[in-house]
Amino acid sequence: MTDDWRADRIGSALRGENPSVLRRLDAGFAVIGDVQFLPGYSVLLTDDPAVQRLSELPRHRRLGFLSDMDRLGEAVERACLRLDPAFRRVNLEILGNTDGFLHAHVWPRFEWEPADLVGLPVWLYPRQRWSDEEYALGPAHDNLREAIGAELDRLAG
Repeated sequence: MTDDWRADRIGSALRGENPSVLRRLDAGFAVIGDVQFLPGYSVLLTDDPAVQRLSELPRHRRLGFLSDMDRLGEAVERACLRLDPAFRRVNLEILGNTDGFLHAHVWPRFEWEPADLVGLPVWLYPRQRWSDEEYALGPAHDNLREAIGAELDRLAG
């Protein structure tokens, strides 16, 4: 993967050029995260790059975005539960402190996480986890991508 699409994640998704897209949903795009130190980490991107906050969406679009977040969360949960018996739960977050566009984080959590981190927000993981090539999204995550995508498809029907 090249980094070009990362400068415009939503625009590249709209153009079909964002390789992290798992599925197009009703109010946005389900994408797999750039880092996978917690395998299955995914993000829901709004499909309108001008929207910065959930409150900027009309009520029906807001509910659509939240419904998509729920669907992606359940898909990650089902896939991770099937692929890793140490899966514990999913954490859902809408933060927006770094990227100025509306998005939601879907973080799977596992029993094998370090004891000093398992009960804390993922943002407290050491910085090297976020940049270490060992955890970068790549071909090793194809099975995970397929599993989450398949669950998204099942939940759509």
